[in-house]
Amino acid sequence: MSFVTRRALSTLIPPKVASPQAIGAAPDAVRMQRVVNFYEKLPRGPAPDVKPTGLLGKYQAKHFGKNPTVMPVIHAIIGLLIVGYAQNYYYHLRHVKNNAH
Repeated sequence: MSFVTRRALSTLIPPKVASPQAIGAAPDAVRMQRVVNFYEKLPRGPAPDVKPTGLLGKYQAKHFGKNPTVMPVIHAIIGLLIVGYAQNYYYHLRHVKNNAH
């Protein structure tokens, strides 16, 4: 096996942290104690719920969260109506009031 292949495989395989040889040796025992201390400090149980921040985050939490609603569809329809009327006014309706026949 070439050096490059061995190096590539070594990044995929985690190091042997708790090998039997490491438990009996004094320098490795200190290393094992550090690993144990690290894992003891990790939080246990399910992760706490993240509070939404910002306008979009609060909107998503309210309408797409645990109780999804149909309001985003209604909001999209209202938004399209407003944009459509604004386009109609800009391209057509603003000229009608000035050119009354």
